[in-house]
Amino acid sequence: MGLERENTKSLPIIDFSDENLKLGTQTWISTSDAVRGALEDHGGFLAHYNKVEPLVNDSVFSAMEQLFDLPLETKMQHTTEKPIYSYAGQRRDIPLYESMAIDNPLNAKSCHKYTTTMWPQGNDQFSEIVNSYGKKVAELDYIVKRMVFGSYGLENEKCECLLESTDYVLRCYKYRTPEAGETNLGVHPHTDSGFLTILNQRLNGLEIQLKNGEWFQVDASPSIFAVLAGDAFMVWSNDRIRGCVHRVLMNSKVERYSLGLLSYAGKVMEPEEKLVDEEHPLRYKPFDQYGYLRFFLTEEAVKAASRIKAYCGI
Repeated sequence: MGLERENTKSLPIIDFSDENLKLGTQTWISTSDAVRGALEDHGGFLAHYNKVEPLVNDSVFSAMEQLFDLPLETKMQHTTEKPIYSYAGQRRDIPLYESMAIDNPLNAKSCHKYTTTMWPQGNDQFSEIVNSYGKKVAELDYIVKRMVFGSYGLENEKCECLLESTDYVLRCYKYRTPEAGETNLGVHPHTDSGFLTILNQRLNGLEIQLKNGEWFQVDASPSIFAVLAGDAFMVWSNDRIRGCVHRVLMNSKVERYSLGLLSYAGKVMEPEEKLVDEEHPLRYKPFDQYGYLRFFLTEEAVKAASRIKAYCGI
């Protein structure tokens, strides 16, 4: 179970490895309330989740090293029509940061297509391990969303409809060590653009801003996943759930790799009508997830105090 909700000096750790965690049980209900509370307070929590076997975890991080070792012109190839910017890096403001995105990692054919783009000669091992890892982490994504819907008293059918329309992206991150005189900032404080992000890191570096404004350092562990609410989750919840502000600082002497399974609403997103009331008046207009992604890196968005509120806030 998670820590008490009133404790704002630490990020809750919630156990998803309990064999008694089944829909309808008291364990499920109490864990659901802990999940909702953590998302409302901090925009995220740490999940203890043991469904990703150690061999799979080791293999997928080794695969990420192979991926980032490819020539830059190979990594920058166009791999999807969706505006999720397959490759990101070479930026002056965050020189340590480099990222690549694998669209639809839960689908074996999509993984194979991506792999043959990067390795025309083929790399079946890469394709298979990415697909296996994506499916395992997606199971945690499903559970978290079902718990939130249930804790708010919403119909299960609404959650299943959301899950069916969701697009997933496996975002792979590499942070090189800073050179003399360089900042150790891996990536600026930000909220993610999607619905939910589930992160796992090989080395420390991820920090999450708590409700009280303090920064909480997440310790790296194969079985600890950071679950972070994104901008679309804020819209859906009509601001009941906070977007999780997080950053990366590079304090290690070796390169750092991390993986994030990001979920995007594949349809028009709008506040859940049952979460709008006198205490929580309507805060957002309906928005298209991919329209928002096109807006996300524009000058107007970067200058805004809140990109999502600038895009569709009321």
